[in-house]
Amino acid sequence: MPKNMATKMIRRHKTNNPFEIAEEKGITLLYEPLGKTLGYYSCYKRIQFIHINNTLNERTQKFVCAHELGHALLHRDSNTSFLKANTFYSIDRIEVEANTFAVELLLTDESVYKYKDSNLSIKEVASIYGVPHEVAHLKKY
Repeated sequence: MPKNMATKMIRRHKTNNPFEIAEEKGITLLYEPLGKTLGYYSCYKRIQFIHINNTLNERTQKFVCAHELGHALLHRDSNTSFLKANTFYSIDRIEVEANTFAVELLLTDESVYKYKDSNLSIKEVASIYGVPHEVAHLKKY
């Protein structure tokens, strides 16, 4: 389901940029000082918000946005717990689904295919596209 949703969003919005997709879907992006929290998703009176730690580098913000966009699309009515760095290792179903959505959105089949004749591992290819190595294994072929 997360891969299908990611593919659908890329096709519909003609981009895999989570910031652009969120904007086109009317999801409000908020950049805030969140301490050790990377980000979180919330919904209040049917208005969706993605909160992103404003101290993160751009690559990490992009992955966090993709992860929280996964929550917005897959778990619309669930206000999610804060995404912390160790959430990458979470076995909680909705966190795994959000991570899988983010991986599939940022690391498309086409982008992986470009490196099929290289000696790069999936973790190395994932890194090129801003996907943390901790979740690269979630890529489905």
